[in-house]
Amino acid sequence: MTRYTQRLRGVSYSFDGLVDLLAKATPLRSGDQLAGCAAATDAERAAAQWALAEVPLTAFLRDPVVPYETDEVTRLIIDTHDRVAFQPISHLTVGGLRDWLLAVAAGDGGAAPAATLRAVAPGLTPEMVAAVSKLMRNQDLIAVAKAAEVTAAFRTTIGLPGRLATRLQPNHPTDDPRGIAAAVLDGLLLGCGDAVIGINPATDSPRATADLLHLLDEVRTRFDIPAQSCVLAHVTTTLGLIEAGAPVDLVFQSVAGTEGANSAFGVDLSLLREANEAGRSLGRGTVGDNVMYLETGQGSALSADAHRGTGGRPVDQQTLEARAYAVARALDPLLVNTVVGFIGPEYLYDGKQIIRAGLEDHFCGKLLGLPMGVDVCYTNHAEADSDDMDTLLTLLGAAGCAFVIAVPGADDVMLGYQSLSFHDALYARQVLGLRPAPEFESWLAGLGMLDPSGRLRAVPPLASPLRALAG
Repeated sequence: MTRYTQRLRGVSYSFDGLVDLLAKATPLRSGDQLAGCAAATDAERAAAQWALAEVPLTAFLRDPVVPYETDEVTRLIIDTHDRVAFQPISHLTVGGLRDWLLAVAAGDGGAAPAATLRAVAPGLTPEMVAAVSKLMRNQDLIAVAKAAEVTAAFRTTIGLPGRLATRLQPNHPTDDPRGIAAAVLDGLLLGCGDAVIGINPATDSPRATADLLHLLDEVRTRFDIPAQSCVLAHVTTTLGLIEAGAPVDLVFQSVAGTEGANSAFGVDLSLLREANEAGRSLGRGTVGDNVMYLETGQGSALSADAHRGTGGRPVDQQTLEARAYAVARALDPLLVNTVVGFIGPEYLYDGKQIIRAGLEDHFCGKLLGLPMGVDVCYTNHAEADSDDMDTLLTLLGAAGCAFVIAVPGADDVMLGYQSLSFHDALYARQVLGLRPAPEFESWLAGLGMLDPSGRLRAVPPLASPLRALAG
């Protein structure tokens, strides 16, 4: 194990290996304090960041954060690493990678930033991008993420420049069809739903899940909506429903950054690959065949007590979050989003920590080649409010976020947390000049819901057929 040291203002700081160094270099968050791996002082954090900047990128290939022998996520990361794609940056340190990324984002050298970042993505490991994010200011995370372009498609195309898609989340405490239909109508009339119309079911029973799938598919086909639907049941439930002939568009699963955390979710890589193949075998997409919808969130491994790495040391939650994106990348998904403030203040204490984590997650996912979205959210017992969410939404819109999640009134009455409203998505599109996914935008225009400039009309004159949903 390599021991890292850094002297700062006459004080010498020492870090036991990459696991300790990465944790101590992480911007302050409550989850790392809970795990006992956070820097004790701002000075120690600065020293760790200074030392981390000098670490060669090749060190992450030689010294896995979580042991190769005991963790299939680590084996996935190492065994699929593209050394040809890595070659142009293989000589860099973590600090050198930061400088290189910012130069690429600024267009230095004349090469197209998006093409350059796309080419190098298979050569980056999650630990590399987690490390470099720890050295970056918020504006750095935004600038580089904006320069990266990642697209995926099913019935709509996600991640195109100048677009901001939305997940319409019509959750209901009892899965009542009328309540769900009313929420779907509300969202559609406000131009939401182009990423997915996705329900978190109140129960994971196959019968209830099938009923919801049929409800959403009937709405979609009745009004010829170019969108995909999803009921966010466990992947094993969805696999059974695929075999039973249910109308499954996207296959959902929560994933994490260690084998142990994924085991706590009841999944492994083999099962996830099986689900991906089963979803694609249905051939229900019209413009693409990306069928997986994956959710992540900082703190999930810690909450499952599956957060320890080399030498038994706790790994910081942001590095483990980035490792979850290796799992996602292997599945070529349509949608990936971090539910950034959902787990609670034990992991991200306040608005400042949630905003930082949202920008980190988006940056890391997009740099690794994922169509990355964010559930801009917080729990009611966190030291955060809707102003913090406005700030994060605006920053993510500027950073080229693929999609956000929106619920009626920003209050998810089934899951009991605060997210964005449909109106919040309209605000971001209007202020930042963003548009829906192109296929969905054409559908809205065909209903007369858009004015000549492409903005949503205050009173959609031809949208009355949608009101049948409420009947």
